[in-house]
Amino acid sequence: MKGVIFNVLEEMVIKKCGMQVWNEILYTQNLDGIYTAGESYPDSELFALVTEISSQTKIPAEELVGSYGEFLFAQLAERYPLFLENKPDLRGFLKSVDSVIHIEVKKLYSNPSLPKFEYEDLPDGRLLMRYHSPRKLCILAEGLIRGASSTYHTPINIEHKICCHKGDPHCDLIIGFPDE
Repeated sequence: MKGVIFNVLEEMVIKKCGMQVWNEILYTQNLDGIYTAGESYPDSELFALVTEISSQTKIPAEELVGSYGEFLFAQLAERYPLFLENKPDLRGFLKSVDSVIHIEVKKLYSNPSLPKFEYEDLPDGRLLMRYHSPRKLCILAEGLIRGASSTYHTPINIEHKICCHKGDPHCDLIIGFPDE
């Protein structure tokens, strides 16, 4: 996992809970908490931090990861506005994640471990984003999508019945755009 992911997690915890809570989390996990944005760190370290944050804040891990995804999107959009350039609407942005956004991420960071998406415009106007990743961070992907929805001021709903956490080989995130 790239350090920028840890940096933004730290920002969220400090903003919502304070520096003391972040320091307690690091102490409990025996981590120094120094993360360089472009460096890679073990996924297990992120998962341990999420588990400890959940324990200290009493926020269920799934809810915490989803909220973090929303916060992460806003921070990444602020740090890397070029990712949003030439994407006038949410649907266009979402459909560009694999073919444009992830290509740009690979230019910024060496060897990022990114999920893969397949897309399908459904007959009823919804968008299917099929998520593939051995990390199984589909809840983070949902949060990122909700964060994009906020940034684009476009209401959505997400259906997530097919899920790798239920034994399925991938996750189907079906995004509805009720205002379209």
